[in-house]
Amino acid sequence: MRLDFDFTPDQERFREDVRSFLESEVPPERQAVFGVESEEQHEFGRTMDRKLAEKGWLVVGWPKEYGGGGGTQIEQAILDEEMGYRRVPGIGRNAGRGLVGPVLMKFGTPEQKETYLPPIAMGETQYCQGFSEPNAGSDLAALELRATREGDEYVVNGTKMFTSYAYHADYIFFLARTDADAPRHRGISLFIADVNGPGITFRPLPYINGDLAAQTYFDDARMPATCLIGEENQGWYQAMTTLDYERSGVERYAGVRRTFDDFVDYCNTSPTPGQPDRKNLQHRLAEVRVGMEVWRLLCWRVAWLQSTGAVPNAEASIAFLYGTDLRLRFSQMAMEALGPYGTLTNESEMAPLRGAIEGVHRESMHLHGAGTCEIHRNIIAQRGLGMPR
Repeated sequence: MRLDFDFTPDQERFREDVRSFLESEVPPERQAVFGVESEEQHEFGRTMDRKLAEKGWLVVGWPKEYGGGGGTQIEQAILDEEMGYRRVPGIGRNAGRGLVGPVLMKFGTPEQKETYLPPIAMGETQYCQGFSEPNAGSDLAALELRATREGDEYVVNGTKMFTSYAYHADYIFFLARTDADAPRHRGISLFIADVNGPGITFRPLPYINGDLAAQTYFDDARMPATCLIGEENQGWYQAMTTLDYERSGVERYAGVRRTFDDFVDYCNTSPTPGQPDRKNLQHRLAEVRVGMEVWRLLCWRVAWLQSTGAVPNAEASIAFLYGTDLRLRFSQMAMEALGPYGTLTNESEMAPLRGAIEGVHRESMHLHGAGTCEIHRNIIAQRGLGMPR
């Protein structure tokens, strides 16, 4: 298949409409920067989700039968890119629309689609992900959380780690072992559960970037069998579909690109305390600028593949791995250039760019979306290059 680098006139008009809407609805003081979103920003983000839903944009790439806009992944990526660049608050937004939604459309029952998809499309519900465990992270197939079938219910016991957005979520979608005797990858199932259901509790687990995740405990948590997504013991393969969507990342790219553009503008202003030496930074900034273009193209390649009906795999890992490395290189360069001013957070009035550099640097140090860099390299080598495990 040929990758078309041009947007259609309708897609260009859609981008302009989205850009105009966000410029009027999200003034600078409402925009988030890298770091922790306040409760006020979180509520503003949920309000924006509902406004986008009213225009048919929140899940513009979903089919209309599920509450979407009937567009393609290209329109969805255009929306994500514009929202990322304008720093629209909304922690956890993508878990429902970008991860849970596609899996339900592919594997869910008609009843599950009717129950879960419309509220996501209307911006009414948010999700958190329960994959990692104390002894299962990079080696996710080693998970030990057990879900035992008892009549029309599953009884779940065990622990999940690093449950991002748990304290803002309405539902958790998670993996559990349903057949202890099956080979590791074949005895796992995928579920959705109400976070306020009996037997589910959270313990605060702060991240280095200041976000608050959770350790999730399932203690004889009973849930109806209808919480199972797809076939029992096929959850591993369903989960891999969600991770391929998680790795595309055009919104993540756009947020970092906005910080890079702001940093360049800052370097070009009249001398102020903490201003970097522009002459010594020129070539380093030029290299990052080239990298930004490469990252954007990699993200758009993933979006294009999704628009054709393909499920990106190695391609998604390539985009995520490249972006992770570039973001770290940029933030380290900017921190070095700003000196002690670069360590100031958005709580300080003297922080350059409202603390965005400090925020993106801390974010770069902790984020392992859908796996560590080593996991992504394994995926690229094995599924992209045909190398042995």
